[in-house]
Amino acid sequence: MKKDINIKIFLGVIYLSIVILFLWLIFNNFTFSELASYDFIKNNTNYLISARESSFFITSLIFLIFTIIWVLLLGFGTPIFLVGGFIFGKWIGTILVILGLSCGSTLLYILANYFFKDLIKEKFSKKFASLTEKFKKNEFLFFLIYRFIGGIPFAISNILPTVFNIKIKNFFFGSMIGMAPQLFVGTSLGAGIEKIIQSNTTPPSFITLLTSKDIYIPIIAFVLIILLTYFLRKKFYKN
Repeated sequence: MKKDINIKIFLGVIYLSIVILFLWLIFNNFTFSELASYDFIKNNTNYLISARESSFFITSLIFLIFTIIWVLLLGFGTPIFLVGGFIFGKWIGTILVILGLSCGSTLLYILANYFFKDLIKEKFSKKFASLTEKFKKNEFLFFLIYRFIGGIPFAISNILPTVFNIKIKNFFFGSMIGMAPQLFVGTSLGAGIEKIIQSNTTPPSFITLLTSKDIYIPIIAFVLIILLTYFLRKKFYKN
């Protein structure tokens, strides 16, 4: 037992070290002013589109692997669907984003189940006791609903199911289906932003952005999904 605990501590330290190194590499190479610069975004847009056109398969594979690692190490996925749509368009981008986030989330869930299961149960089991009973009735269906309505920070939503002992296959396929609507809308917005940047050599005005159907249609759809999930969430998380 003691040896098993030591192994878990050792692997946990390695995992945290990788997370810190990953964050350091990203934020050490770019300043916030660079990331906010339109010229920086425009130049890198041309580079990304050129890379995609020269080798679509390799670029897709790199993006997929990066997405898995990003979610596995950082636990959140908001920028990913924008980047996926930005580079690959709304259809291919959605497929890659869904697959990458689902794989990354599942790996994070497996790690949490192995390293931190007792801690997570201690922190969340009482608060979400009502959900435990729901998952027992129909694990896949309720996990799919859980993924669709959200309401919990993405990192927490990936590890919280350890409390409910969700099967790995249900976690993976429930994530793919449940997150698909939001991810499609978000990826469509990323694709719309790419079109705007490609057609404007200077930063577009706020009015130009809002009057573009590639921008306002995903935003409207996103607002409708938020409203829908808000009402569903109140019922789903009701004790």
